[in-house]
Amino acid sequence: MAEHGKDKGIRVVEVDVDPGNYDKGHIEGAAGWNWRKDLQHQLVRDVASKEELASLLGKSGITPETTIVLYGDNNNWFAAYAYWALKYYGHDKVQLVDGGRVKWEKEGRQYSTDVPSFPATTYQFQGSPREDIRAYKDHVQSKLGKAGLVDVRSPKEYSGELLAPENLPQEGAQRGGHIPTAVSIPWGTAVNTEDGTFKNNEELKEIYGGKGITPDREVIAYCRIGERSAHTWFVLKELLGYDDVRNYDGSWTEWGSSIRVPIEK
Repeated sequence: MAEHGKDKGIRVVEVDVDPGNYDKGHIEGAAGWNWRKDLQHQLVRDVASKEELASLLGKSGITPETTIVLYGDNNNWFAAYAYWALKYYGHDKVQLVDGGRVKWEKEGRQYSTDVPSFPATTYQFQGSPREDIRAYKDHVQSKLGKAGLVDVRSPKEYSGELLAPENLPQEGAQRGGHIPTAVSIPWGTAVNTEDGTFKNNEELKEIYGGKGITPDREVIAYCRIGERSAHTWFVLKELLGYDDVRNYDGSWTEWGSSIRVPIEK
C-alpha cells in the first residue's frame, strides 16, 4: 500500500471504530469514511442504501473500475464491515489491508493530516444486492440447529454477563445471552495480537473447524451490530474460501430485543 496506494485506479479508504482517528493522522492520500454517517442508514436500522453508498463512492472519486483498498483501527472491524457492504451491493474490486492501522503503526510508518480531495464521479451499482452473503432474523431462526452459527463477541457477551463490549456503549439489546446452537469463536482469535494481521490458513481452519464451523455447511456469523461479524465473515469467505457464509448484521441488538425469539445463557 505504501508503494502503490496512489496509483491510478486505486483508492485507499480508512474506516475506524473511532472516526476521530482519521483526523489525528491517516495514510497519505487516504479518504476517510465515518461508519455511523456513511455506512449506516440514518432513519432505518440498516446498512446504507444503494443510493447512499453510491453517492459516497462518487464523492470519493470512485468508479466501478476503481480498486478500493480498506484499512482501519481495531484490527479492521469497520474496514471489514465496509468491505462486506461493498460486496453486498456489487463492488467486487475491493481489498483489505492485512493488519490495518495496528501493523502500519507497529512498523513506524508515517501518517498525514492532509485531507485529500478527489474529482467527483457519478457512481451506479449494477444489479441487485447479493443477498447470499447477508442473513436476516427470520432466516437465522429457520436455521437453528441446521446452519453453523458463530457468535464472534467476547465470552462475557456470549454468556450474557455483558450486553456490549466493556469499552463500548450498549446499543439497544434488552437481554443478554446468545442465539441457541451458536458456538463462541471471538473475532480476535483470527488475528495475531502483536500486529493485527490474520493468522495463517492452517491455524484458521483449526480454530473454526475445531468448533464445527466447516466449509460443507451454511455458516452465519453475528456479533452485536454486525461489524465484528463482518470481520469473521471475511476470514471464512475470503481467506478460507467457505462457499456459503452470511453476515447477520442485525446481530444481537436485534435478536436480543425481539419478541418470542429464543436465547440461551
